[in-house]
Amino acid sequence: MYEIARRVLVLRTDPPRDVVVTVGVPYEEPTGEWSCPYRIDGLDGWEHERKVTGLDSLEAIELATVMVRAALAGSHEAKEGLLIWEDAPLTGQWARTVYVSWDTEQDIAYIAMKHEIVPGEAVEQVVADDVVLDYGDSGRLLGLEITNAAARLPSELRM
Repeated sequence: MYEIARRVLVLRTDPPRDVVVTVGVPYEEPTGEWSCPYRIDGLDGWEHERKVTGLDSLEAIELATVMVRAALAGSHEAKEGLLIWEDAPLTGQWARTVYVSWDTEQDIAYIAMKHEIVPGEAVEQVVADDVVLDYGDSGRLLGLEITNAAARLPSELRM
């Protein structure tokens, strides 16, 4: 695989070891679809090359990054807090995936901080103007509902 992107994470074990994530160059399949190879070395069960397929090269790259993120976040190592990115920005600010849904008829958008919020998981709501903030029992923000979304959402979030 010809590498176009790479990140090294650290698995806090004794002794610590690296988890290397690699994304390769997308290529066109004989069917006309595009595939993008990726691999995660250092996590049990992921030590071989995999690929995802999309309609074009950009979708293939996007799907590869989604698969890598899902694999890392879903690993028992991450769930136990053992997987870290030592070179993360010092400010503590970096891109996070959020999930945006928008009911255009009602003009209400919901921005979730995680893929799936279970009914009853939001135990506190705070209302501020056209926004309702949903918090979980740990006090973490789960998501926010925005009324009058067409006027309030930035253009890149409007679909």
